[in-house]
Amino acid sequence: MKTKIIIILTLTILSLCSFKSNYSIDNYSVSIKKSNKRVLTKNLNIDITQTVSNAKDVLIQLEKIKTFSPKLYIKNIKLYKSIKNWLKSNGDITKLESFGIHLYKFKKLNNYGNIKITSYYTPIIHARKTPSKKFCYPIYRIPEYLKKIKRLPNRKDIYNGILQKKYILAYSNSLIDNFIMDVQGSGIINYGSNQPLVLFKYSGENGWPYTSIGKILVDKGDIKKEDMSIKTIINWCKKHTQIEIKKLLENNNSFVFFKPTKNILICGSSSVPLVARTSIATDQKIIKLGDVILAKIPILNKFGKFYNLYETRLLIALDVGGSIKGQKLDLYQGIGNHAGITAGFYNHYGYVWNLQ
Repeated sequence: MKTKIIIILTLTILSLCSFKSNYSIDNYSVSIKKSNKRVLTKNLNIDITQTVSNAKDVLIQLEKIKTFSPKLYIKNIKLYKSIKNWLKSNGDITKLESFGIHLYKFKKLNNYGNIKITSYYTPIIHARKTPSKKFCYPIYRIPEYLKKIKRLPNRKDIYNGILQKKYILAYSNSLIDNFIMDVQGSGIINYGSNQPLVLFKYSGENGWPYTSIGKILVDKGDIKKEDMSIKTIINWCKKHTQIEIKKLLENNNSFVFFKPTKNILICGSSSVPLVARTSIATDQKIIKLGDVILAKIPILNKFGKFYNLYETRLLIALDVGGSIKGQKLDLYQGIGNHAGITAGFYNHYGYVWNLQ
């Protein structure tokens, strides 16, 4: 009996030693860095041969951080200066370490550094200050007396006029445009007649859970999953009545309130103006404000299709979002319809590394 036990223990130990040997050839080095629940592993075997495609935009974004958020800039000043010097040389990724910049994988993601990449943008909303037959869809500011209440009326009740008219900021000509502005978190309001553009910024929400109308349309069979985008949702709305559109949108109880600002610079939660395709919104438990990310991002064609091609970009975390949780980043695309179409296509996976 003792002989059998010894044999079993010997085999077990040999098995564990074999496993350890196999694991040690993984891309992870022994060096591990912990920071606020994030675990980063130093990675020397990065599979990128391209140069960074947005070097000029990164330099612009760093200057905006320095101007609009000196505290954030000073916090990361050593890294930011090193990145500037590296980009101004030639941006050769293989020479990062010679500039004192190290790459780390996010161990919390997976062994391959995969992360889900979505996109957002700033829509332009056509509106008027007084209602008419055409401009009849209210955009609301948050009711002052209800700010302390955890849950305000849901979307359906708000659509049906439960809030007083004094909380209406403007009237748009499209219910779906209002909804898109809700999802994006801000919008530029065009009052027409050569009036100044006004930025409506996020000021709060009603406290109800968010429901994806895109998923509803896919589940109903109205739109194929692989075709789902903002553009296909808008096309669906063009083929349906306002009553049908309203009924669809009411499935999402979540509702966003806005506040007008004179400054039309599009800023993230960091108070820094965002540079298109360089700024990202993230979950701060994974990627903190001010962090710089090296990313392999899927290249999509004009129809939003992915053909296994990537571009390499540097991204800076300058925003957060209610729907940005865990292994995900939201890439800011810019302002207007074209940016909106591009943003609507992104629902893919890429590869990311943290620069430190």
